Amino acid sequence: MSLYKNQQDTSIGIPPGIPYIVGNEAAERFSYYGMRAILVIFMTQHLMNASGQRDVMTEQEAQGYFHLFVASVYLMPVFGALLADFFWGKYRTIILLSMVYCLGHLSLVVDDTRLGLALGLGLIAIGAGGIKPCVSAHVGDQFGSHNLHLLGKVFGWFYFAINLGAFLAILVVPWLLEHAGASAAFAAPGLLMLLATWVFWSGRRRFVKIPPSGMRLIKDLSERSVWPALSKLALIYTLVAVFWALFEQIGSSWVLQAEKMGRRIGNVELLPSQIQALNPLFIMLLTPCFSYGVYPFLSRYISLTALTKIAMGLLLTVVAFAIPAIIQMQLDQGVQVHIVWQLPAYLLMTAAEVMVSITCLEYSYTEAPKSTKSLVMAAYFFSISLGNLFTSAINFLIQNADGSLKLSRADYFWFFTGLMLATALLFMLLTRMLEKKDLARTALR
Repeated sequence: MSLYKNQQDTSIGIPPGIPYIVGNEAAERFSYYGMRAILVIFMTQHLMNASGQRDVMTEQEAQGYFHLFVASVYLMPVFGALLADFFWGKYRTIILLSMVYCLGHLSLVVDDTRLGLALGLGLIAIGAGGIKPCVSAHVGDQFGSHNLHLLGKVFGWFYFAINLGAFLAILVVPWLLEHAGASAAFAAPGLLMLLATWVFWSGRRRFVKIPPSGMRLIKDLSERSVWPALSKLALIYTLVAVFWALFEQIGSSWVLQAEKMGRRIGNVELLPSQIQALNPLFIMLLTPCFSYGVYPFLSRYISLTALTKIAMGLLLTVVAFAIPAIIQMQLDQGVQVHIVWQLPAYLLMTAAEVMVSITCLEYSYTEAPKSTKSLVMAAYFFSISLGNLFTSAINFLIQNADGSLKLSRADYFWFFTGLMLATALLFMLLTRMLEKKDLARTALR
């Protein structure tokens, strides 16, 4: 082990374990996003009971459980980080939780009842969420001082693999659900997760494996010097959680809206779940556009700090969510609207994701004290969980006992749009306050 680490430190090329990690990530993301893409449609159209009869959920119930599942996925990174840091190390944690992940897919394949759904989603949440903080950190572990300059390039491949896997899955898996049924549709992501686990295991002799750090994290947290930075990040994450409450509805309320829209383009009729593929496609296109075009252009006219980028992204989210609100107003009157009108909403929401999510990750890495970076990443994922818990709660609370809703479909979209506007304005005030503090601290130095 130590001999291999020393060899890595003197290497000047790409570490030999990287292809296995990138391949694993592409297959795992296909698995997760493919399964997730069809969840709402499965729960509202294909769910059965033990007697083999249909036992489907209402749209609000399905949205509630969808966001509860996503919230669980993003809560589990805390669990995975603890396992990796205190007991197993990152490699062993990834392998063992990937097996749990595979069992979750198997449950969805063999049991199309509510019990099978609950068991499958529970195991997938543990597996997918548990490995999340470990995989990206495992990438960094592969680099030594002589090839650290290649880390950015490798993370670019890593991020591309994520979105390529998601894009292909969102096209393929809904088609399988429509033409081959639920078991086949869930089997494809399951097989890809099995492939992902095998690919990662195949690289076991080429990885640098960092042992668990044990009690060092607790010791580091006892130092008072780390808390001002952690408090600032916690405040930012609380507001960014509202962004995730809206963004994750790409997989729920936007899909259900697409189901009621005209989806025929030429001789092809798109499936409601397939529209989500626009998000990873736009991510692959927009990320370099922002890095090499939009940000340099804006920097000529304004001071483009990380917090400014996030604030602009939150404002874009307001516009993005207003579009399906306007569409829903038309649908509620019986007016037929074509799916092409959702395209600008996806474009703006993806642009907001680039400005909020990617920037927030980079800001977290730079602002977090060195000894607490893994904890900070778990806190960042918790903000995603918090946003989904809020959306889940709203969907359960708006249901009346007689089946009616406290918020109509259009009012539902406008509620989240207004909430996002208030959050964006509050974040702008916070940005001004934090940047003044940073300037004052710099002047004292």
